[in-house]
Amino acid sequence: MNETQQSLWQFMHQQADKLLTQTLQHVGLTFVSLIIAIIIGLPLGILISRKKQLAGVVLGFAGVMQTIPSIALLGFLIPVLGIGAKPAIVALFLYALLPIIRNTYTGIVGVNTDVREAAVAMGMTEAQVLTKVELPLAMPVIFAGVRTATVINVGVATLASYIAAGGLGEFIFGGISLNNTNMILAGAIPAALLAIVFDTLLSLLQNFNLKKVKVVAIAAPVLVLLLSSFYFLPSAYGSKLTAGFTPEFMGRQDGNLGLQSKYGLKIHTIVISDAVMYKAAFEKELDVISGYSTDGRLKAFDLVTLIDDKKIFPPYYAAPIVSETALRKFPKLEQALNLLSGKINDKIMTELNYRTDYLHQSPEQVAKDFLVANKLWRPARKGKEGVVRIGSKIFGEQYILASMYAMLIEGYTNYTASAKTGLGGTKICFDALTNNQIDFYPEYTGTGLLAILQAPKATVDSLAGDRDKTYQYVKTEFSNRYNIKWLQPIGFNNAYALMMRRKQAQQLAVTTISDLKLYLDEK
Repeated sequence: MNETQQSLWQFMHQQADKLLTQTLQHVGLTFVSLIIAIIIGLPLGILISRKKQLAGVVLGFAGVMQTIPSIALLGFLIPVLGIGAKPAIVALFLYALLPIIRNTYTGIVGVNTDVREAAVAMGMTEAQVLTKVELPLAMPVIFAGVRTATVINVGVATLASYIAAGGLGEFIFGGISLNNTNMILAGAIPAALLAIVFDTLLSLLQNFNLKKVKVVAIAAPVLVLLLSSFYFLPSAYGSKLTAGFTPEFMGRQDGNLGLQSKYGLKIHTIVISDAVMYKAAFEKELDVISGYSTDGRLKAFDLVTLIDDKKIFPPYYAAPIVSETALRKFPKLEQALNLLSGKINDKIMTELNYRTDYLHQSPEQVAKDFLVANKLWRPARKGKEGVVRIGSKIFGEQYILASMYAMLIEGYTNYTASAKTGLGGTKICFDALTNNQIDFYPEYTGTGLLAILQAPKATVDSLAGDRDKTYQYVKTEFSNRYNIKWLQPIGFNNAYALMMRRKQAQQLAVTTISDLKLYLDEK
């Protein structure tokens, strides 16, 4: 574990192979979608320049596509196309359509009428007028549209990493999850440079002399095809199996870094959102995933947890962590939050997660049902003694816990609760707490130990995976360093875990992470 601050250059040097892979994927995604957009957008632009009554419909449709938020568009496409490159390319294609269609249309209708009539008077057919007069004269405007589409695609392609399509978004979103500035910049700087470089290259083609238009007509498709092929280069060097890890797992010592350093695990890895990770494993698009031991989809998709035989995952017992300021401001808060202490074990939490993650029941309903069944639920008092701000990370279990705490606060005190859920990864939640944007959120001892405190290896080894020692260590350190108090543990241990499909794990005789490494190392 590094004890000193790592510079951006050191990080990029250390991650050079991955950075190259992600850059090639990013370039490939950008230009595969751009080719499709040109193939479809250019004829559409020509069509509506001939049949102007269609212009409003076609441009309107392309414009509507561009107004759909990128994440939402990917979400719409996943049920139809699954995860990976296909939905990402379709989304990028839709975003690239509008500038290409509009500029083709504008360029052609902008050609001087006298020039067009002169061409007809010379005996040119309609096709000759288009190819020898209109398109060459409109080419600078069309290229401007292609340049705009390219820059848009370079930016939007960063979101492709959420659905396992790769690209520089893996570093960017991993860095945001971990509050790792080096990681964010390692993805953002190359993405920005790509946009500048591609825009410059296309501007050079755009500014070619009309007499050299044939050169441009040949060079541009060749260049775009060449850049498109970059997406497929990294996959040619994959391993036997493919792993899907969340952005946060990729950058943690109790994650991919620990798997590499302690197990020597080398596996082809793609970054993916945990929202689609389990289903991707079930549908055989991924072989290994980084999951949570209490996740309800473990049961739903018949996945098995590989035994962590070298103990890189410490205990992850959940407990609310509260700022001392909030405890002073709301003196009855601690008592209300501790009502949940010891009430939820691993089995119960897995069942609650199953209801939200797989059966798609609302976290509020699941939380209320649990509190009612355990005689903890009370009607809200609608008190006016202050508003307690609850934070949560962006997965189902945290939404359930936030809902339970909100109901306990409003039922047992005269405070009201305001939930700020879905705060991304660990560090976003933690920074919100230390910057007084929230009053508390549920955290896990292992995450506090390794991701926040970044405890030295000797300390981690001395705790030896012991639940109580780990809890006491993080409780003391958080109090000393941050004036944050760990309240009593809720009861369950939601550990990180590597998971595989049960049938595949049995076929490969893989039950431990060491077994997985041995299988991957076999020739």
